[in-house]
Amino acid sequence: MCDGHGQCSVVDMDLFPLDDDGRSAVGPDREVPAGEEDVARLGVAACPVRALAVRG
Repeated sequence: MCDGHGQCSVVDMDLFPLDDDGRSAVGPDREVPAGEEDVARLGVAACPVRALAVRG
């Protein structure tokens, strides 16, 4: 679903890496590191096409 806007990566490049095509490289089983939950939610909220979600 990622359209390559890169807004998630602007929030945190390490938590939301991009692939060579500029699309999110975050897989469906990616664990959010402890203490990074708020940043993860900000990155997810920054996605204009809602391609990302935080589960759990």
